[in-house]
Amino acid sequence: MAVIFESPRDLIGKDGAALDASDWLTIDQARIDAFADCTGDRQWIHVDPARAKDGPFGATIAHGYLTLSLVNYFLPQMIEVQRFSAGVNVGMDKTRFLSPVLVGSRIRGTGEIVKVEEVKGAIQSTVRVTIEIESSEKPACIIDTISRYYPE
Repeated sequence: MAVIFESPRDLIGKDGAALDASDWLTIDQARIDAFADCTGDRQWIHVDPARAKDGPFGATIAHGYLTLSLVNYFLPQMIEVQRFSAGVNVGMDKTRFLSPVLVGSRIRGTGEIVKVEEVKGAIQSTVRVTIEIESSEKPACIIDTISRYYPE
């Protein structure tokens, strides 16, 4: 369940606050193939199960950028900021891919608020999202994502 902040200003002083984990999401071959179609990245390690079976991971793996893009799926399950007139995805600071996501794996996001500051009439938060792989000690990736909220 998402941690709820009634306004962007309620984020101030919450540096270091943990966020609840998102739901688990299964990464199936159809999702991988759809991402390959969207991006044109049809490398065999992602889209050819027969060839990937003999590859370094024993199966196809999700694109790193597919895993990264799912931050937008996980974030609303972890944090909800209310009462703002506009929200902007500013970008990312750090992104690290630490472990491949094999087809059929379940992943989820966990997070913490790293930094909150006032900038240009808005409240900007940096949230570190760790995308975990079920039954794996090592996460798939860690992303510091930056959001800017313009209060009402």
